Amino acid sequence: MAFRRFLRGTVPWDQLEGVIRAVMDRYEESSARVEFLEADNWLSTPLVVNDHWFVKVITQQNSLVHALLTTGRNLGAFSSGTEGFFEHFGTPYEMAEHELAATERMRELGINAPEPVEAFEYEEMGVVVLEYLAEFETFDDLSSETVAGHAPTVFEFLHRMHEDGLAHGDFRCENVLLADGEVYFIDATSVREDAIADARAYDLACALGALEPIVGADTAVDAAAQYYDTGALLAAEEFLDFVNIRPDHDFDAGDLRGAVEKLASGGPPE
Repeated sequence: MAFRRFLRGTVPWDQLEGVIRAVMDRYEESSARVEFLEADNWLSTPLVVNDHWFVKVITQQNSLVHALLTTGRNLGAFSSGTEGFFEHFGTPYEMAEHELAATERMRELGINAPEPVEAFEYEEMGVVVLEYLAEFETFDDLSSETVAGHAPTVFEFLHRMHEDGLAHGDFRCENVLLADGEVYFIDATSVREDAIADARAYDLACALGALEPIVGADTAVDAAAQYYDTGALLAAEEFLDFVNIRPDHDFDAGDLRGAVEKLASGGPPE
């Protein structure tokens, strides 16, 4: 537990207070009500200012953890027989800039995401400011019936990203929100553009693995097959074992393989 706390790190209160004051000055807020969000997030400290601004503070410690995670994921990709495709940014500000840019690009593609506001640097920390979605639920908090109803939209959004040469890179149910009955994507990471084909297959494997425990393998594959052909699903199958060793994924890879192979052999998922 102490090691986990060390990795996650904390931001000294005087620096957090400085970030909050900077936000107030930038958006002409005369006072601030701050809510610190309970989130198992090792890559930033998330908070909400005045129920309007969603602020993520990224420290050097967060950047170090991102580098370690990126190295580990690339090693896992090597074990799957492909070249590593995750990218790390050198500074906390670069991490903040990337999240802002990825969010802007998703919205340009018609994918629901919180409205991006800006990224700025404060005392060598990166700060990204987004629209705050006041009422939402993550996919892992929803019923299986609700998730099944929205699963095709998940794969539609992923497919739009992939067709435009973009990959999410960190697809988990925590990063898919339902707000006002609409699906939202958050927290896209960075992948190398020259390895986009493998990154797409990895994305698809992550999405199938995230949804399988909630809706079952056949339903997940059936939803994916509305937007991805058999070749894409078979490519994703190659990444299932790699995805399943991540501590934030736990699914039945065998069931997913069976559903994909059933589809590939000409029989739709049951």
